[in-house]
Amino acid sequence: MFRPSSIFLSLFLNKWTPSSPNTQSLPNAGQWIGYIERVLILTFVLIGSIEGVGFLLAAKSVFRFGELNKAKEIRTTEYVLIGTFASFTIAILTGIIVNHIF
Repeated sequence: MFRPSSIFLSLFLNKWTPSSPNTQSLPNAGQWIGYIERVLILTFVLIGSIEGVGFLLAAKSVFRFGELNKAKEIRTTEYVLIGTFASFTIAILTGIIVNHIF
C-alpha cells in the first residue's frame, strides 16, 4: 500500500511539483514522512481512533507552519496541502475499506 500510494501521489502531484527542488532537504525525507504518515493514519482508522488522524494533521500543520509561512510563493503552500490531503485521503479510504472487509 505504501509504495504504490507514493507512486500514485508522485504522478498526481507531478504537474504541481516546484521547478527548483529544495536542496536543503534530506534525501527521500518526504517519501519516508509520507510512509510513516500513512502507517499512522491507517493504524488510527483500523483501531477506530479517528481523533488520532485529526491530531496527526494538527501536528503536521504546526511543524509545517513556519516553513510555509516563510515561503515566498503560494505555490509551495498549495503543493504541500494538496500532497498532504491526497496522502491522508488514500490512507483513510484504505483503512475504511479494510475495516469494511474484515
